[in-house]
Amino acid sequence: MMSRMILNVQDPELYTIIQKETKRQREVLEMIPSENYTSKAVREAVSSVFINKYAEGQVGKRFYQGNRVVDELEALCKKRALSLFGLSESAWEVNVQALSGSPANLAVVSALVLPGETIMAMYLPDGGHLSHGWQLPSKKVTLASKIWNVVFYKVDRKTRVFDYDAIEREARSVHPKLIISGGTAYPREINHKRMGEIAGHVGAYYLADIAHEAGLVASGLNTSPFPYADAVTMTTHKTLRGPRGALVFTRHTPKHVKSTQGTEDLAERVNQAIFPGLQGGPHEHTIAGIAVALAEAMQPSFKTYSRQVIVNAKILADAFVKARFDVVSGGTDKHLVLLDLRSVKTSAWIAAWALEYADIVVNRNTVPYETGSSFYPSGIRMGTPAVTTRGMKEKEMKAVARWMIEILGEVAQYEIPEDKGERQAYLRKVRSELSSNSRLRTIGKAVKTLTKQFPVP
Repeated sequence: MMSRMILNVQDPELYTIIQKETKRQREVLEMIPSENYTSKAVREAVSSVFINKYAEGQVGKRFYQGNRVVDELEALCKKRALSLFGLSESAWEVNVQALSGSPANLAVVSALVLPGETIMAMYLPDGGHLSHGWQLPSKKVTLASKIWNVVFYKVDRKTRVFDYDAIEREARSVHPKLIISGGTAYPREINHKRMGEIAGHVGAYYLADIAHEAGLVASGLNTSPFPYADAVTMTTHKTLRGPRGALVFTRHTPKHVKSTQGTEDLAERVNQAIFPGLQGGPHEHTIAGIAVALAEAMQPSFKTYSRQVIVNAKILADAFVKARFDVVSGGTDKHLVLLDLRSVKTSAWIAAWALEYADIVVNRNTVPYETGSSFYPSGIRMGTPAVTTRGMKEKEMKAVARWMIEILGEVAQYEIPEDKGERQAYLRKVRSELSSNSRLRTIGKAVKTLTKQFPVP
């Protein structure tokens, strides 16, 4: 309370913005699968005096003085991370310093693959991630695509899930040095055992990015990649329910290939790629928050929470299937659901705005074999980590699904013009109409009534 009073007096303009966002988070159904609510304890740690400390280097090997206590903090965080996933220090190292998921992935790639060598990663419109080396036929989009040769594998056109035999055939054809799995919009579990075998067959490293599934893996509800991967990256703010940050786990000894770059310790190469390779001093206040979240994830209540996350997502998926929507892959094994709206001729862009006007927040998203663009894609993506943190269960998910289906019906008549000159004026007109749509307002009131019953932590 004291900090609020100080901020209110010292910077009332910023204080007002924070209060607006606090109100928004309380009143909406936050259903973007990469967002969640941290506990009060996590927020307290993130706002601690560790925000003041600079600490380049690793535990016991700092380049600045005054890091005795910081060493205790990082050692505790590392210990908890290894313990949560059942890993031994003799086989695995965990780096807790990466600032977020994308730099964590870039660090692993730069440590394992020489410039110009081939990476094999999941195709972005099929649910992959930008940081795995996304590029367009005419443009290198991400830094990884500018440094390495990136080849993409796709989901099967009919089932929209992975055909691992096809992935292996492609791997044997292109001979990658690194195979990456994981993505932002793939609703099914990844067969890490098979991906590891494919990597072994072609002499590649295997990086499993479980940014989205980390909490579900920690709870034993999604398959662990650790027995099969050389490196595992994850963010800490999605299903793991911590602050925005990342963890990078690396085997000391490669599982699939013999080292060809300097030291044989794979983990040491990744540590050096993070610092000094990509960043300077770590954000110790964030690491403090991650340590708290890891301790929370070790509690029995977290497994109960994770199980409910999946149950809630399946309730949503089943409701949309029954309503004859095109649910990508026919359902979900984890915390997210992806709808392809092309079959109902609804614009994903307009659908996402309409849902937000009713205080239901999802994001528009590409879908397998996308015919639109990244800004005007054909799908919407929704998830259950945040609403489950608030305590919502099956009853509430059924109500949310009914509201969403009704809202999508409200916008079925809107189609974005293909002519770019007409598009902006049309979208302004549509948004004006949506903002005053009586049915959306009525659902929005019902959403607010629901959210009052399930407070944000």
